[in-house]
Amino acid sequence: MTDSDPFDEIIEAETDRDPDLAVIEAGSRTLRTQGTGAPQADVPGRPEDPQVDAALREVEADLATRWGETKLEPSVSRIAALMDVLGDPQRSYPSIHITGTNGKTSTARMIEALLGAFELRTGRYTSPHVQSITERISLDGAPISAERFIETYEDIKPYIEMVDAQQEFRLSFFEVLTGMAYAAFADAPVDVAVVEVGMGGSWDATNVIDADVAVVTPIDLDHTDRLGETTGEIATEKAGIVKQDATVILAQQPVDAAQVLLKKAVEVDATVAREGLEFGVVSRSVAVGGQLINLRGLGGEYEEIYLPLHGPYQAHNAAVALAAVEAFFGVGAQRPDPLAIDTVRKAFASVTSPGRLEVVRRSPTVVLDAAHNPAGARATAEAVAEAFDFSRLIGVVGASGDKNVRGLLEAFEPMFAEVVVTQNSSHRAMDVDELAAIAVEVFGDERVQVEPRLPDALEAAITLAEEDGEFAGGGVLVTGSVITVGEARLLLGRG
Repeated sequence: MTDSDPFDEIIEAETDRDPDLAVIEAGSRTLRTQGTGAPQADVPGRPEDPQVDAALREVEADLATRWGETKLEPSVSRIAALMDVLGDPQRSYPSIHITGTNGKTSTARMIEALLGAFELRTGRYTSPHVQSITERISLDGAPISAERFIETYEDIKPYIEMVDAQQEFRLSFFEVLTGMAYAAFADAPVDVAVVEVGMGGSWDATNVIDADVAVVTPIDLDHTDRLGETTGEIATEKAGIVKQDATVILAQQPVDAAQVLLKKAVEVDATVAREGLEFGVVSRSVAVGGQLINLRGLGGEYEEIYLPLHGPYQAHNAAVALAAVEAFFGVGAQRPDPLAIDTVRKAFASVTSPGRLEVVRRSPTVVLDAAHNPAGARATAEAVAEAFDFSRLIGVVGASGDKNVRGLLEAFEPMFAEVVVTQNSSHRAMDVDELAAIAVEVFGDERVQVEPRLPDALEAAITLAEEDGEFAGGGVLVTGSVITVGEARLLLGRG
């Protein structure tokens, strides 16, 4: 490697999450080579058949009687019991398990696209959903149909009730969906499952799999009441997905998080590949509708890859996804050759990530992004500044009450000319007056408009963006919550 090799600059140039290289080098084995994907489906809407729609609503209503995703009893005992009575379907296929704070869903979709491009049948389990609950369980790159979702639920419902009767607490909403996903993947059957944790790692319901490849996207502060007050404490929980003899793909991390993750890898004799060392983003440039990236993977260079997603963080997600798939195929360990570049290019070109810097309208441009914590908001702000030439950007923010809303608003303050605060329909939504009070402290009274109803907030923001005329370059960014983005998506005619 020469001094001019751009890969030497990855650690400083592409991220501010600089790992402690001395710690990373200590004690763990590392991966480094010596010497047609199915297009992603869009977000589904309600079933057109009234009978199917009614049946799906019955399932949704039944699931809603269970603990929601924010009420947790940290244990895998219930989901393990369900898997046992179902015959352990999660052990009938290999899996790639993904944890981290931000970027999990986009990374999962990229991994899925790559695996599909190499003619493997995939199952993907992600959360939360943007519009339809069926989005959470995908086969071959597309959400399962409402009919299949209903059928899967009815098939395992007697076993769910059996476990409910034996446990201190009933299975939660997320645990039931996890059981459905694992059963659906076994029934398909899939060649590989791509599984995103719901929260944390060790006691997350998904963690009844023994994944050959564990992926950790960047860790930051979120769910601190449940996972810990520092990134190191949060990493301790997320490290629980790293299993004996697995391969661990690490995005660049805060130093304390890297220490925890690498210690766990040493304990279970896992092989580690680290962004900035074994793989990474060599270069990237803005392109129409996305970016052109050059990646260094475990098997060598992958050049001129078009990624139809915006922002530096998506390029990093792509590097992580590529390394994960290389590791799954044994590149860098059992085989020295890189993956076929044309197949890799085709896969990445097919990737979509609904609700992640998604343009849903022009004149003025309306962009949806599901950033819901300060780290996600900072990444979104950077990506918007790079990808869009807005002369005046109006924010529409509807957030959940359990998030660091002040930190999120502060990340967007430099770029929003004005912000319209609102409230989505979730019971978790922050009261609009409470949100407005924080927004006024961050933006000042003159830059804050309050519209309790999301349709009114969208209309107000579009009007503000149009104030300087059709060709003035005004835009709207809707953000703060996946739920807010999903509801805006429906209101703006998507899905």
